Amino acid sequence: MKNIEMMEMKVKITLEEEMLGSSPSNPDIHDRYIASLAPDALKRSEEVAAMGVESVVEDGMTIFPKQDGKPFIWDYQIKGFFKDSCGSLRKVTGSESEKIKAFKKEIDGLIFVKERRIPIVFTGKMAECQRPLRAETPQGPRVAIASSETVPAGSTIEFTIQMMRDYRKVVTEWLDYGALRGLGQWRNSGKGRFTWEEI
Repeated sequence: MKNIEMMEMKVKITLEEEMLGSSPSNPDIHDRYIASLAPDALKRSEEVAAMGVESVVEDGMTIFPKQDGKPFIWDYQIKGFFKDSCGSLRKVTGSESEKIKAFKKEIDGLIFVKERRIPIVFTGKMAECQRPLRAETPQGPRVAIASSETVPAGSTIEFTIQMMRDYRKVVTEWLDYGALRGLGQWRNSGKGRFTWEEI
């Protein structure tokens, strides 16, 4: 990799709406499913440990992983946001995203987030958001209550995007889309909407 120059963008995101945690609070669920997707055993155990002892209090709640009691998001959550944004924006005529054919493969292989854990900086307290989940099942309509840990509007996160070729225009488009789409759970309701700046 000595001959390849990585391009970098240092980004600061400011939440315009509260953001909901998306990690299951039950470490067994996290270990069996989400952490099992981690590429190696070290990262898997790191993710399970970040769930914390307090996470067993309520199995159905989604939470933020924590380090020293402070919430953060994982690098792959930003990449997931990029994939989600690109997948939607590819359908918009004239967008930069429209030009990327195998977008998931390109984002996975050529665009990276330098920091593994991305701290969420905020003042005040974390809160909780409860909302109904409706589903049509073979037994008829069902309603359940979903509960998530939240960080408030005004919270910030900073991270570095590394690119193996010039993706600045398309990354900028995805980040701009965050004002509409947001990060975290329940994005379709406007939760996790944000503005950003390059720092």
